Amino acid sequence: MIFHVMDIEDVRRIMIHPYVMVASDGYALANYGSLALGSSHPRSYGCFPRILARFVREEKLLKVEEAVKKMTHLPASRFRLEDRGLLRKGKAADIVIFDPLRVQDKATFDNPHQYPVGIPYVMVNGKLVIERGEHTGSRPGKILRNKVS
Repeated sequence: MIFHVMDIEDVRRIMIHPYVMVASDGYALANYGSLALGSSHPRSYGCFPRILARFVREEKLLKVEEAVKKMTHLPASRFRLEDRGLLRKGKAADIVIFDPLRVQDKATFDNPHQYPVGIPYVMVNGKLVIERGEHTGSRPGKILRNKVS
């Protein structure tokens, strides 16, 4: 079930707090094959692009650097994923290259299986998985385990 009960003013107020992280309870999907069967919440395809498009570009609530930190460094630090969240030598090199003027979620409740636009390149563990907007066939991801005991 999906309930539309969040107030956008509350979301805006929460979003700008310096300790608020951006995350999603969406899951890995594809718009083809067995991962495209059934319905899903649009956030599975568009959570992070929506933040960049709406709260950074359109509403100017956050600077792009703040939004990226909320999506990367803050969650990695909180969950003690020591090799993630920063671009540094020895880290995993999970990198999303996006066009801040074009990035936009496209998934809707009526048509949720739509990829966002404006993300031409994605690297996972230092390997290119999206090149010029197309999947390369590479699947270098792995299950992450945090250091929390």
